[in-house]
Amino acid sequence: MSSADGIRLGFLGLGTVGAGALAALQEEHEAITRRVGAELIAVRAAVRRPDRPRPVSLDGITLSTDPVAVATADDVDIVVECIGGVTVAREAVLAAMAAGKSVVTANKELIAKHSRELFDLADRHGVDLAFEGSVGGGIPIVQPLRHGLTANRVKQVVGIINGTTNYILSAMTRSGESFEQLLSEAQAKGYAEADPTDDVDGHDAAYKLTILAMLAFDTPLSEDQVYREGIRRITPADMALARSLGYRFKLLAIARDRGAKLELRVHPCLVPESHPLAAVNDVYNAIFVSASPVGEVMFYGRGAGADPTGSAVAGDVIQVARNLRGGGVRGFPLACGTPRAVATVDEIESSYYVRMKVVDQAGVLAVLAGILGKNLVSIAQVLQTRGEPGDAAEQVAELVWVTHETTEARLRRSLAEINGLDACLEVRNVFRCFGVDA
Repeated sequence: MSSADGIRLGFLGLGTVGAGALAALQEEHEAITRRVGAELIAVRAAVRRPDRPRPVSLDGITLSTDPVAVATADDVDIVVECIGGVTVAREAVLAAMAAGKSVVTANKELIAKHSRELFDLADRHGVDLAFEGSVGGGIPIVQPLRHGLTANRVKQVVGIINGTTNYILSAMTRSGESFEQLLSEAQAKGYAEADPTDDVDGHDAAYKLTILAMLAFDTPLSEDQVYREGIRRITPADMALARSLGYRFKLLAIARDRGAKLELRVHPCLVPESHPLAAVNDVYNAIFVSASPVGEVMFYGRGAGADPTGSAVAGDVIQVARNLRGGGVRGFPLACGTPRAVATVDEIESSYYVRMKVVDQAGVLAVLAGILGKNLVSIAQVLQTRGEPGDAAEQVAELVWVTHETTEARLRRSLAEINGLDACLEVRNVFRCFGVDA
């Protein structure tokens, strides 16, 4: 299980997260040894470029370019997977567990796409699979959902769980600049990748929401069950109108237990300024859990980067090492319960923001209200402005309305009918809201 000299670690990847985790273990080496009751020793690491300088000490670590060889090496007790992606990482993690080794990973895509396979193999071989760093960076959320809140029935998990999009939306709110301008700024500052697709189109948040929902609702899920939209459609005009109505734009990940079905969705939302999530800015993350009997609980902190995510990975390593030190007792039960049905997009229940260009004449709002009422859609707020630059002010108005909660199907039926009116010149944007009826 482990040598008399300590518990031996094999790292797969020493990039941002891997180096951050190794640094955390090295910096607190003596304290961690006391907490575990044994020394944690990094003995091997698989890296793409062994000659590349690293921001951590590699003394005593044998470097390799073969992740599977490191994952199955006889002198490795715990495998720390920080490669990312699902091809090489999956192969190495499966090989490690098949060889009887516990695994720590921060790989949200791997867990979201292959959880059933991974959980089954961990159970079969009696090893730990720990993944606190896969969601929320340094925010402890996996362990609370697994342990601290297990006596509760979780009703809803809502989170800002992607720092890149939160930085862009926060900057758009402050500056009034466009998405394209602020994406370039985020890339220049290192907050966004050269290819930002995973972040700005919601894939990253969808992976994380899959994991949160599996834990919260004790059911097997996959990321393709999450409805997903990104933030590219949000304009400076939408930002300004949201503020005038008392809202902030956030990319939210929402998991709701509606009894018969679960709602799983990632998309931009208008959040009331009074809600705690509206005050979460820049690269920070927050996860808001509603459960019974505990009520509402919010987790907040830095959601990515070497230090926060490295800290989460290091914490998992310490817990798994304690389990090994205690005779191999597993500390991370992974089995999920009965599969649950997931609502389609038409069945989603939400409130909505709609921005329209209409003919500026008497009776238009009454006609719109009649169509909405017929489809059981109720208006909560209305705002009329002169429209965008280039609109003919004497003939055209911009109408913005926010609904009370309704189904997506009802709203779409309403908009289809409204689009056929001569008075409706254009539906400029539609977004969901969160907390309007709270």
